[in-house]
Amino acid sequence: MDADAIGKAFVEHYYATFDQNRAGLGGLYQEGSMLTFEGEKFLGAQNIQNKISSLAFQQCKHSILTIDCQPSGHPGGILVFVSGSLQLGGEEHQLKFSQMFQLLPAGSSYYVQNDVFRLNYG
Repeated sequence: MDADAIGKAFVEHYYATFDQNRAGLGGLYQEGSMLTFEGEKFLGAQNIQNKISSLAFQQCKHSILTIDCQPSGHPGGILVFVSGSLQLGGEEHQLKFSQMFQLLPAGSSYYVQNDVFRLNYG
């Protein structure tokens, strides 16, 4: 298992899907998955998809600055930490963000077990 290659491929897929078709992200989560978005927790694929779909903006473009990946304690698991910025449609300034994913194997692919997102102010 090459944690870096898997993590980087996941990041490319995740943010391209988020920016083009947020509804397509639901399949990356399972019923035991958890999202913490700006301190608010959502459990389960449907609740996570509802949160992502309900975000107030329609257009978004992520620019990734760093991707750090490492094997996690779970057999075959991968931790992925991302930093970058996002540009919302109609907004002048970019917002900096950090996001952490724990990917777990599901057959020949991976799903998101844990997802923590924070905007970085200051």
